[in-house]
Amino acid sequence: MGLYLDLVFDIPAKAAFSYRRDEKGEAAVGKRAMAPFGKREVLGYIVGEGDSLPPGMDEAGIKAVRRVVDSEPLFDSRDLALAQWIAAYYLCSLGQALSAMIPSGRRPGSYPSLPDDENEITAAPLELSGEQQAALDAIIAPAIGTEENQKGTQGDTKDTEGKEKAAGAALPPMFYLYGITGSGKTEVFLRAAEHMLKAGKSVIYLVPEISLTHQTAEAIGKRFGQAAATLHSGMSGAARLTEWIRIKSGEVRIVVGPRSAVFAPVQNLGLIIIDEEHDGSYKSGNTPRYHARQCAMHRCSAEGALLVMGSATPSAEAWKLMSEGTIKRLDLSRRLSGGKPPEIQPVSLEHTEGCLTTELKEEIRKTAQMGRQTILFLNRRGFAYFYHCPSCGFELSCRHCSVSLTYHKSKGRAICHYCGYSEAPPRACPQCGSLEAGFSGFGTEMIEEEVRRTFPELRVRRADADSTSKKGSLEETLALFRAGAVDILLGTQMVAKGLNFPGVRLVGVILADTGLHLPDFRAAERTFSLIVQVAGRAGRYFPDGKVIVQTLRPRDPVITRSCALDVAGFFEAELNQRQMLRFPPYSRLIRFTVRSRDAGRADRAIGRLAKLAADIIPAGGDALGPAECPIGIIAGNHRRQLILRGAGMGPLHASARTLLDRYEKGKDGAVYLEVDVDPVSLL
Repeated sequence: MGLYLDLVFDIPAKAAFSYRRDEKGEAAVGKRAMAPFGKREVLGYIVGEGDSLPPGMDEAGIKAVRRVVDSEPLFDSRDLALAQWIAAYYLCSLGQALSAMIPSGRRPGSYPSLPDDENEITAAPLELSGEQQAALDAIIAPAIGTEENQKGTQGDTKDTEGKEKAAGAALPPMFYLYGITGSGKTEVFLRAAEHMLKAGKSVIYLVPEISLTHQTAEAIGKRFGQAAATLHSGMSGAARLTEWIRIKSGEVRIVVGPRSAVFAPVQNLGLIIIDEEHDGSYKSGNTPRYHARQCAMHRCSAEGALLVMGSATPSAEAWKLMSEGTIKRLDLSRRLSGGKPPEIQPVSLEHTEGCLTTELKEEIRKTAQMGRQTILFLNRRGFAYFYHCPSCGFELSCRHCSVSLTYHKSKGRAICHYCGYSEAPPRACPQCGSLEAGFSGFGTEMIEEEVRRTFPELRVRRADADSTSKKGSLEETLALFRAGAVDILLGTQMVAKGLNFPGVRLVGVILADTGLHLPDFRAAERTFSLIVQVAGRAGRYFPDGKVIVQTLRPRDPVITRSCALDVAGFFEAELNQRQMLRFPPYSRLIRFTVRSRDAGRADRAIGRLAKLAADIIPAGGDALGPAECPIGIIAGNHRRQLILRGAGMGPLHASARTLLDRYEKGKDGAVYLEVDVDPVSLL
């Protein structure tokens, strides 16, 4: 037991800080402790201990930790190695990486377990199709080979790891279930998980949204009982800590959750599943800006596990890796349960009054007469999103952000969706007094109002961030819709992903163009995926599914290919364009964003970064910028960006580290620097 402890904190400081051991002697590597840091007492992570101080440190200046938080270690050497990799890859501190991994609860609490219909792993209830069985056989074949190779070598893991590293083994066996919506990907995932659990291994099952966590957790709970647990941000810190401890003890062997569940401390990891792999929510928006897919690849490689991904609309990166053979593609080409791909009809909004075209109204009536259900999708909440004066050209923008305010009729306020600022909507143009000024464009509130007015006899529910802010309200809405107690479900992208509703015949995409022309190289890919994904909610159990795609650009190639469900054609065109423009997946990016309440300081800081970068750009690479971000101001902070681009991540990483070492923080005053490795959005 060492006299001194090394602690790291959730701050952007690379070095560990030395403290004296607590008087009770409870401290140990892997535990958290409260320690004095400046004038505050801060939660830290104990990452090392020893009997001597680092060179140059004076014993008199060393303080003792105040209190040890945990009775048992929360992380071990394997978890610490993962945190060190995250810190190195995503250019953050070790403390920031551990903070993203470890639950925030100070003491365990209670959380309802998953449904426990069976105490043991039960036989899967459904008979697999030929395609499903072939996919499952391909997935479990490497696992069977690994099990045979491991017989008699259980105690020789260190030597095996050394041989793998010496041989340059970097990528785990990776598979991709590529199939239309409703083709049975989930059942293949569950069978693969079942195989791993019966072999004594553990499984991590990632889903993109908390709304999907509940649906998947229910299926897994029924199949695997108390061997399963969930981890997600909707749980309290204490509840997450409780589940973390259960998982670490080996009591839990299959974990379900969104991106942070990739860090679950399962024992003997055998498989990581990434459902709806294409989804942007697998990328963290806060430091460390990790991507769950990249972390899963690293964990599988380090721990000898399999990685299985799946989607009807793969990401561009996954599509390229499948075409090159790096990821083995497993096709599921037909819908099960009696359904088939829906008929998709693009309809122009050009001469339509209101939000609903004649074609969509007729199909809603027809669907209701059949006793079936409708989903209406619009990826924009609120009532109307653009205030404009035709007389003087005035536009109502947020006082703190360079974006328009969105009118929320239910709240009687014009609200900024970036910083939360709100104000009463003006009765006349604030600039010229014209009474012709007003809000235009439509959001989910306006759609709901028009639908209720047009179809007063139908039962309507809205599912967006406003209507589901109360805990449990989203689950309640989805349960009512699944039970047939709602005729029309209207919502944002939370109704577009992975949800399975047998009664849905019709899907209406209210405006397909909302994100199509954003200044981001992934705009077309996101739009295509959203349309195909939401279309997949229609006709999953019956062969008469119908999708109406309302658009102002009915001849845009992205719209026509999504309506034709032409995934291969879309990626052929998109990847050709990306290759010509040298954007991912044909290059790698590291984005530096500076923000400051003073525009001049932001300009000076990004200018210094650009000047430093000019001397260290790797061969074949370049720098994009410096430039103002597409959204130039958020919450009163002026935002500027510089993007380093290169052919490979190795040289790009080296350049970025050198740049960060040479950049003197604080030289330009109050300026904050964000680093995003492999950004998924450039807004």
